[in-house]
Amino acid sequence: MSKKKNNIKTFFKALPKNIFSGFVVSLIALPLGLGLAMASEAPPIAGVIAAVVGGILVSLLGGSNVTIAGPGNGLVGVLLVAITTLGLESAYAAIICSGVILLVLGFLRLGKLADFFPSSAIQGMLAAIGLIILGKQFHIMLAHRIKRKDTIDYLLEIPFTINDAVHYDNTGLVFAAIAGVLSFLIMIFYSKIRNKYLQLIPAPMWIVILSIAFSYYFELVAHEKNPIALEYMISGIPEFSEIIAQLPTVNFSKIATFPFWTSVLALTLIASIESLLSIKAVDKLDPKKRRSNVNRDLKALGLATVGSGFLGGLNVVTVIARSSVNVNNGASNRSSNFFHALFLVVFIVLFSTQLQRIPLPALMAILVYTGYKLAAPENIRKIFKIGREQLIIFFVTLLVTLKVGLISGIASGVFVTFIIHIIINKSFGLFGRNLLKPNVLMYQEDRNYYVSVKHFCSFLNFYKLKSKIEAIPETEDVIVDFSLCKFVDHTVMENLNNYQELFIKRGGHFEVLGLDLHDTDSKHPFALRRLLPVPKLIKNSLTRRQKTIEELAEDYQLNYTSKKVRETHFLDNFLFFRTKKISYVYNQLIDKNKTLNTFDIEFSEGEFIAKEVIRSTMLHIKLNKNIPEFTLDQEGFLEKVYAFAGFKDIPIENHTDFSNRFYLLGEDTQAIQAFFTDDITHFFESNPYYHVESNGRDLLIFGRERLASIKEIKALYDFGKRLQQVVS
Repeated sequence: MSKKKNNIKTFFKALPKNIFSGFVVSLIALPLGLGLAMASEAPPIAGVIAAVVGGILVSLLGGSNVTIAGPGNGLVGVLLVAITTLGLESAYAAIICSGVILLVLGFLRLGKLADFFPSSAIQGMLAAIGLIILGKQFHIMLAHRIKRKDTIDYLLEIPFTINDAVHYDNTGLVFAAIAGVLSFLIMIFYSKIRNKYLQLIPAPMWIVILSIAFSYYFELVAHEKNPIALEYMISGIPEFSEIIAQLPTVNFSKIATFPFWTSVLALTLIASIESLLSIKAVDKLDPKKRRSNVNRDLKALGLATVGSGFLGGLNVVTVIARSSVNVNNGASNRSSNFFHALFLVVFIVLFSTQLQRIPLPALMAILVYTGYKLAAPENIRKIFKIGREQLIIFFVTLLVTLKVGLISGIASGVFVTFIIHIIINKSFGLFGRNLLKPNVLMYQEDRNYYVSVKHFCSFLNFYKLKSKIEAIPETEDVIVDFSLCKFVDHTVMENLNNYQELFIKRGGHFEVLGLDLHDTDSKHPFALRRLLPVPKLIKNSLTRRQKTIEELAEDYQLNYTSKKVRETHFLDNFLFFRTKKISYVYNQLIDKNKTLNTFDIEFSEGEFIAKEVIRSTMLHIKLNKNIPEFTLDQEGFLEKVYAFAGFKDIPIENHTDFSNRFYLLGEDTQAIQAFFTDDITHFFESNPYYHVESNGRDLLIFGRERLASIKEIKALYDFGKRLQQVVS
């Protein structure tokens, strides 16, 4: 069967699960779409239109696999400002323009722009968005409409609103507030009810069902009017035919004004960041661990936003909560996004009048809960664990976003992060001199990919490293070496952890090296790292690599010490080190007989401006007998050139294959030929290549001139142990 036919068969086989998943997601998307639109002071149907247009176009044209598109939480504050300052018709024009810019970003392949924002600044921005949503909607949840200047004023009014709600005289307001509080409690406690049948219907849809049932109870059973105050019921949801017949008027008359383009840029910035972060997060949830085509998704989201704006809808973004539900319900391809949109159309066609039976406080309770989750105190605690400097970045972004605006907030977060990095490193030159330099080198070693990073790696230049890593299939082995890098920030450390998880789940191997000599103020794995002028290895504060080496030592029954040892005379007589200066060895693994010593080493070549510092992993073997001095390497082009310079390869009789593959040098040719018996020669022929050197009493073995991964350390130790047995 051809691949195409097999894909079609797989698609139809998975269709029932995707239809079901789309249905479940639509149950969340309906109340959320209505609530987000009303929180933005747009018509309630605008949120549903965005979800329908986004679901159809992104499922057909997008580059992600299991994401859901629709109106986003992060855009509520910006849309509210846009609609308030520009008016609804001009706000639609701003939405359309932001969609066009998003489309252009996709065509220019600028999906990597999200990598230029520090993680803590993004967390601060999301927390601010959460407070903006919570601050305004909390009062409506308790049936108390107020108008205040900014979000902080809304937040400060919360205790007074609670006090007013407790003392309501109006029965309609009391019932409206009760509906809001009960809905909020459902959102909080619903996830704790672990019943697979009950949870087929998400919490937001239970709120809708119970609200409509409450309304029908009073109408059909009690024969009374709904006790909830009329002004706190949803209104203005048109019939489906009216949506098609009465398209909104889009007003571009304010396109030349500053407020218009401020709104456009803010909408584009938040839409792109929210979408790119959500796509990255959902890729981690995808059971098949596929990578999304981010730029293709940006184009689809941009086109969907343009279409949504013309039809009277909000911006279309990729949404994490609905996408998570989609994955959890067995979705496997983009068809679930399409069916979620289709079910929304069915709901509007069949039940548009029923939706007006939902109390407004009930919908706002969903948004208050969402806002709380974005700004939960637990998030602050997690950021503090990573590092105190991250908390400064977080709060600066949060406060500036609340007091000034989203664009100013994220810009201040980027600026403060850069200043903190300069202060931590006590150097502007590290960033100024090296920002535009190529700092990432990648090449393939046999079956492994080796990536070396120099100078610094932060949110400013992480895209360079990211592009290299993403070019590697997740089924391969990757080593990322920071031993030549002076500074690695929190954003990079967090992303590297994500890559490690991804490669492990896909059957590959991803290892980070070279951070042993970097200092950090926190034990958190995401904490930023900086290379100290005099590196220190802190006892009882081992790096992740050192802890793994320590575990390896226990498994292999070896003695491990992480300390720097400057007594390195046991290496003096090796030819390799005659023109090199050894600084120290560290991370030593020594066997019980003290004859095998695997270690990391720092040494330098040249001096002054020609000085190069190199860190590598080597193995030293003490022998119980004297052997001839020699060096053994894999024969390559350079070794053939050496032959012309008088460095002749020593042949081993009756082992033509060995002589063709290996380059053997030494002064005492006869002694060397006598030493290379059939057993020793066969050993080298049947094992991986290493540089092997004898100083007459000991052997020195290493692979490449860089730090070895844990997997490579095991292989090196095993090679040396077996070689010791053969030689002895």
